[in-house]
Amino acid sequence: MFGFINIFKQKGMTSHDVVSRLRKITGIKRIGHAGTLDPMAEGVLPVAIGNASRLIEYLTDEKAYIADLKFGIESDTCDIEGKITTKNEREVESGELLEVLEHFRGEITQIPPAHSAVHYNGKRLYELARQGIIPEDIPARTVYINKIELLEFNGHSAKIEISCSKGTYIRSIVRDIGNVLETGAVMTGLLRTQSGRFTLDTAVLLDSLHTKYDVEKNFTDSFSVLPYPVFSLKESDFKTFMNGVAINNVSEYIEGETVLVKYKDKLAGVTTKMGNKLCAEKVFPLEE
Repeated sequence: MFGFINIFKQKGMTSHDVVSRLRKITGIKRIGHAGTLDPMAEGVLPVAIGNASRLIEYLTDEKAYIADLKFGIESDTCDIEGKITTKNEREVESGELLEVLEHFRGEITQIPPAHSAVHYNGKRLYELARQGIIPEDIPARTVYINKIELLEFNGHSAKIEISCSKGTYIRSIVRDIGNVLETGAVMTGLLRTQSGRFTLDTAVLLDSLHTKYDVEKNFTDSFSVLPYPVFSLKESDFKTFMNGVAINNVSEYIEGETVLVKYKDKLAGVTTKMGNKLCAEKVFPLEE
């Protein structure tokens, strides 16, 4: 089996739970996912089956979410499932929230939550947090927020839509919004609506998949989710390309550009344009 499937991860499951279920259904061990979702989050989770897991690094990074947040509360996990650490009764006004959101557009710096999978001195932050250790020098990271819009608001809670770069922690954004407002805020729900070219409207429920055939018939076309130009391989060049030999006399494409190679409507490999050649980076057997 070879392909991507767009899973709708439901609340309560980890991303690893999804992979484990798919391994049992398909009998395939080599399965990976793109972009971890916390157990309380739901939505789009791209999963690569078989050798398609070698293509995860080529997927685009943009993510989009709809987040629910509650004002007047802070927790150790930055969400409603954590231990409440402070409370504040002040009601937020819509005008001040809209003004604060303006500061979260474009390039921003954020500190990941203490309960997160970020590595710190060889350990995951959540492993340290479970031991009661919260480092005071968690490294900040720079992320990019393409869009942040207010969808709903009632003074005590809100719903916001966010489009952002890879590695953005929505819980951190919610926490930081609460800090700027001086009321505190926690995330109460999170829906991922997009991950690269995978979108909510094509996501399938894990519970609807029972056999390898169910999984395979829901595969997403690899060429549609990999944002690169496609070169059609001639039959005469197929065997040599499968052995890692470069494709010669190619005048199209930009120097250094990633180019997908197609043979008989299947993905045969990933190449890089170097001079007048397409040099093989990864090849995939035709039987896949």
